[in-house]
Amino acid sequence: MSIEAHKQVVRDYVLAFNAFDIARMRELFTEDAKIWGVLGAGPFDVVEPIWKELHEGLQMFLEIVEMAADGDHVAVRFRESGRFVAPCARAMPELEPTDRPYAVTAMEWFRFRDGRIAERWGARDSATIRRQVTGG
Repeated sequence: MSIEAHKQVVRDYVLAFNAFDIARMRELFTEDAKIWGVLGAGPFDVVEPIWKELHEGLQMFLEIVEMAADGDHVAVRFRESGRFVAPCARAMPELEPTDRPYAVTAMEWFRFRDGRIAERWGARDSATIRRQVTGG
């Protein structure tokens, strides 16, 4: 697959992630994909409930700011935004929803195999998110 094709898969992932289209996201990842994030790591089945909580509790939304690719790797800088509207047992276990918005820079790195995402690493500033949604 070409670098442009890999970048398109990432764009498709972002669209599916923002819509919380689990079926579409599963199609974009290999069966044995490894997914690492701030709140946990593992195969898709382990990460899916974490992503569900982030969508329901923080209304997480990703916007691609910049993308770079080389070979079978794609790195992306996002503007991540949302609003703390429901409990988030993993992300903010001791906090009640505040209905406050947040926005941070997030980064994700993807490795491809056979045109699908085989590995994904995600990093974001959880402390800044916490400060923004609590006003502290």
